[in-house]
Amino acid sequence: MAHRFHPTLLREYDMRGVVGRTLTEADAYAVGRSFGTIVRRRGISPAGGSRIAIGYDGRLSSPALEEAVVKGLQDSGTNVVRIGLGPTPMLYYAEAVLDVDGGIQITGSHNPADHNGFKLVLQHNAFFGPDILEMGAMAAAGDWSEGAGTVETVAIMDRYAARLVEGFDGAAWRIGWDAGNGAAGPVVDKLVKLLPGEHHVLFTQIDGHFPHHHPDPTVEANLADLKALVRSKKLDFGVAFDGDGDRIGVIDGKGRVIWGDQLLGIFAELVLKDRPNAPIVADVKSSQALFDRIAELGGRPLMWKTGHSLIKSRMKQVAAPLGGEMTGHVFFADDYYGYDDGLYAAVRLIRGLTRLGRSLAALHDAMPALINTPEIRFPVDESRKFAVVEEVRDRLHRVGAEVDETDGLRVSTVDGWWLLRASNTQDVLVARAESATEAGLTRLIAEIDSQLADSGVIRAFQAPDRHSMGKNDAIAHE
Repeated sequence: MAHRFHPTLLREYDMRGVVGRTLTEADAYAVGRSFGTIVRRRGISPAGGSRIAIGYDGRLSSPALEEAVVKGLQDSGTNVVRIGLGPTPMLYYAEAVLDVDGGIQITGSHNPADHNGFKLVLQHNAFFGPDILEMGAMAAAGDWSEGAGTVETVAIMDRYAARLVEGFDGAAWRIGWDAGNGAAGPVVDKLVKLLPGEHHVLFTQIDGHFPHHHPDPTVEANLADLKALVRSKKLDFGVAFDGDGDRIGVIDGKGRVIWGDQLLGIFAELVLKDRPNAPIVADVKSSQALFDRIAELGGRPLMWKTGHSLIKSRMKQVAAPLGGEMTGHVFFADDYYGYDDGLYAAVRLIRGLTRLGRSLAALHDAMPALINTPEIRFPVDESRKFAVVEEVRDRLHRVGAEVDETDGLRVSTVDGWWLLRASNTQDVLVARAESATEAGLTRLIAEIDSQLADSGVIRAFQAPDRHSMGKNDAIAHE
């Protein structure tokens, strides 16, 4: 029985859609059936039979989608290990330590409440790009294996929480935690009982309606409750998580946001103390201050493509002990498993601040004062978004501009740098710019808009066009 996925469901890094419109239970069944078939045909576990771990987040649609994936896996002849409701990194942990061949997490991540999707891992590696396209082709052809897989349930949350604090050597800090009613909530409640210090938690009850704020810590408005908590209780810092717990947001003791690339600079100092000259991977949207800081600390900064699956894969290729993205994905492969885990990043931050002997606010104050835009996203038709980037590239080459094409176009000028890339997950173009001065940033934004205009695109973005890094408060971030 063939099945065709909606074309927008098959993304570069994972699979995401709008429930009832571009994502249905039939799609979930086909995901399980196709993934199970791939695992079986690759002969990963020919003797004992293939086993796949499966978990799901707190969205209202997730339990039904999980049921459908389980049935698809079973019908492909694959055995299923259900770990239940929890954050995506708990599924990654299960895949790393249980006797399984891969894993599937049903999650909408930080997307709106009516969205959902799937993150997949196979033999401790991200499953993305060509692998996802293979699943699509297999489903469209109905080319599936047959069988009757078994199902078992494994409770792993307590074991996962214990692993987060394994080897803990941090001091007692006063910390605020905001789970945003997302899937990380129950683990946060367990974690704070295992850590020293004083802890104040917000919104740890899972609720797929997200009644307090949307669980996306890269949007500063979503951090208002955490900021208020940190200020009112005079806490050392606060941490927040996205809907599935694989990303972290951080507020210092003065109520200022520490963006993902700034946080990675702090972690780089700590990791490079133990692994000098190591490569550290960061995405193309990250501040130049991060790459300069890694080099200053004796590391080897490596710029790479945006996307959690792409960063993880690149880290394995170059044996990097640390990687991250501006959006708050942080990947530790030094004393951890190399996947993105916001909860583990929070624990490492506690340990790291203890080792550095400085407050997060003091570290923030010492960062270079740069001015940059948030991630500016604006709609462009799918048929044009990649073509626009190619047209801009050709014009830049003709004038001899300094362009890095790792992922889209990152253009360096005397004023700083600007970025233009096509999103792999939406029908949008993404832009960003950074300078040491307001005037420089204004000129960089004007360059972006000029290039877009030459390709017939008007950037539709009305929110504040800049935020400051380092000593100044952030104004806007998306």
